[in-house]
Amino acid sequence: MWDSESESVAGRDYDNGLLSSNKHGVQTDRFEQRGKSWFVATDIPSDFLVLIGDFSFHLHKYPLLSRSGKMNRIIYDSREVELSKVLMDDIPGGAEAFELAAKFCYGIAVDLTATNISGLRCAAEYLEMTEDLEEGNLIFKTEAFLSYVVLSSWRDSIVVLKSCEKLSPWAENLQIVRRCSESIAWKACANPKGIRWQYTGKPMKVSSPSWNEMKDSSPSRSPVPPDWWYEDVSILRIDHFVRVITAIKVKGMRYEMIGAAITHYATKSLPGLIKEGTGGGLNEEGSSSGGGMAVSGNWKGGLHMIVAGNKEDHSSITQARDQRMIIESLISIIPPQKDSVSCSFLLQLLRMANLLKVAPALVTELEKRVGMQFEQATLADLLIPCYNKTEAMYDVDLVQRLLEHFLIQEQMDGSSPGRQPVTEKHMYEGIQRSSNSNAKMRVARLVDSYLTEVSRDKNLSLTKFQVLAEALPESARSCDDGLYRAIDSYLKAHPTLSEHERKRLCRVMDCQKLSMDACMHAAQNERLPLRVVVQVLFSEQVKISNAIASTSIKDTNAGDSHYQPMVQNRKTLLEGTPQSFQEGWAAAKKDINTLKFELETVKTKYLELQNEMENLQRQFDKVTKPKQQSAWTSGWKKLSKMTKMSTLENNDVGNQSNVAQAARKNPRRWRNSIS
Repeated sequence: MWDSESESVAGRDYDNGLLSSNKHGVQTDRFEQRGKSWFVATDIPSDFLVLIGDFSFHLHKYPLLSRSGKMNRIIYDSREVELSKVLMDDIPGGAEAFELAAKFCYGIAVDLTATNISGLRCAAEYLEMTEDLEEGNLIFKTEAFLSYVVLSSWRDSIVVLKSCEKLSPWAENLQIVRRCSESIAWKACANPKGIRWQYTGKPMKVSSPSWNEMKDSSPSRSPVPPDWWYEDVSILRIDHFVRVITAIKVKGMRYEMIGAAITHYATKSLPGLIKEGTGGGLNEEGSSSGGGMAVSGNWKGGLHMIVAGNKEDHSSITQARDQRMIIESLISIIPPQKDSVSCSFLLQLLRMANLLKVAPALVTELEKRVGMQFEQATLADLLIPCYNKTEAMYDVDLVQRLLEHFLIQEQMDGSSPGRQPVTEKHMYEGIQRSSNSNAKMRVARLVDSYLTEVSRDKNLSLTKFQVLAEALPESARSCDDGLYRAIDSYLKAHPTLSEHERKRLCRVMDCQKLSMDACMHAAQNERLPLRVVVQVLFSEQVKISNAIASTSIKDTNAGDSHYQPMVQNRKTLLEGTPQSFQEGWAAAKKDINTLKFELETVKTKYLELQNEMENLQRQFDKVTKPKQQSAWTSGWKKLSKMTKMSTLENNDVGNQSNVAQAARKNPRRWRNSIS
């Protein structure tokens, strides 16, 4: 039916798009306009005035009564005997549509085009120009033009659907929107190789040429790309775009194509994306701005991003409301498949959704979609400002939620294989485990880079930093260099942290996963706690010793594969250690010896205080003893005291001999410990 626009009207006679009425009571061939008033070019004076907004139409009753049922009811049901004026501000299509309908009533030829057909069809319905009054009335002829001309043409369907934006709810009730949407969907799902009709890769003109001019134009002969229809549907209003995309989904188009069309529509309708706090903005046109408000104006197929400025006037509030509606509608029609749209696009939508206070349920759904493909995100996309009334610069809680959704999705993907053969199931599990591991490693690098960037914010709390750093499992990081950089950056930006807080911060890092360069930097880093420096040095010493031992043993015993890596002598270890590392280790050993000496001093003082306390206790006991005792009682007490003293002396002698024997058998060893 719509293989060719030039063939869509073949065999049908519509007077070349001209509508006329042969029966009328007033002979005329034109209307005359004087300012905002229209007059019929005839010698008969007008007896009926129609007011529509600022326009006035000086007409005659009989031609209107013969065609319009509404005019019949208004005139004959009126209480006035001679009604000469009527107000019709609510007519769909306004004065332009009524002008065409009035000309049709007078028998003047009316040129139907894709631009005026929807308004004229709605005006005909409003005026009740049905077949009951006269055969071939305006409703019948406009319906025929819509069905046989407009819906068979790609460009006309787009233009008519665009013109329906000002005709709600009439265009909806008359099914014009639904029919145009389905026509566009059918043509968009067609095989590009078989397309004969014209389309545009550029923004369409404001008005479409008449259908009889377009039928003579030659169809496009160049190869048709798969995305040929993106640009044309991007001029539609958001509710009509949603209708078209919904119809395309029903027709079975691939989700990647639908996602690309949604992305293209968003870049056209939401071109300005200003990043607060960065002094610049990104938009599709390549321009940047750092001010508080984007360029605003009347909406003609596109909106501009509104960032709250000093003055919130009515226009900015209206545009913000329109943008919120666009974002909510786009979120609701994004295909559920994982890679239907890019993660970068989802994060840009999420940034704008938080700024414009989109419905929380849709924001949560969008966050889950980002979590499904979080490994595809970039650092620039994650640096979303915190639009809540907080002092923090970036929305760290949002990234934390995205990471949680990613981990939940990874866990669900790991348990997704169902009933499969054993060999296929094992292969699937192996591939899935490998992909999950790679995704987690990419996310770990992304999170470390994000922590390094946001750590410069002086208002970022230690708890948020620690929770985000510990959100990923330990297996996600094969090297903790990125995490060390983030910790060092946080310590540099927060110099007032206590010793306990610095230890708590460094606890998120595994010293054994640091590279040689990171260890050398950490050994000289004065911001790290001493205990962390010692751990770094000790772990690196163990690595070096194992590496040297492994190399030497492999050289000497090439055939022996079972060996224990160990350091042969201290001189070999020191020769293979860098000078800066040796200096750091020497300083750490000096600090350890100092601490040991202080500990021994404290122990000695403790023993002295304990002896003094025992002496004071004995003196106190002597003072508190009763002076008068019987000889019998004192004798028994002396005897029991002597017995206890002899027993204790025997035990002490036995213990001393045992200790001496044990010391001779096992000479004391000092532990090689750093604690």
